[in-house]
Amino acid sequence: MSAGICVAAAGKTIMLAAMSFTLSWTHSVEKITWSEHWALTDAGLVVTQASVEGSGAGMDPPPDARFVDGRYVYTPDLPPQKELILAASGATVGGWTLCSGGTCRVIGARAEAPIHIRRCDPKTK
Repeated sequence: MSAGICVAAAGKTIMLAAMSFTLSWTHSVEKITWSEHWALTDAGLVVTQASVEGSGAGMDPPPDARFVDGRYVYTPDLPPQKELILAASGATVGGWTLCSGGTCRVIGARAEAPIHIRRCDPKTK
């Protein structure tokens, strides 16, 4: 494999041997789940789909969202991202759940430095 996804958190960097991942979290006020599906492309990280269980507290789904299996599902209009930077305050309901290749891990549940998710290439590590 020529590239993967690097996650830098809690002073460590791990490489996921995957070309896509799902990032989900519980909204701190509404206590409902938000999910984003990301793909690694030559242009960067691309969000291919997002979904949320409801609306409120600054998280209304866009007008083109479809209600499917109890969730509003839509495709965000966001250009490819070089990296994602997630705050890890430890003051919210929990961290993020990052799933890739059938494995899920919680990141950012405790107060720590921001978490960075980006493309990594083992040849240039």
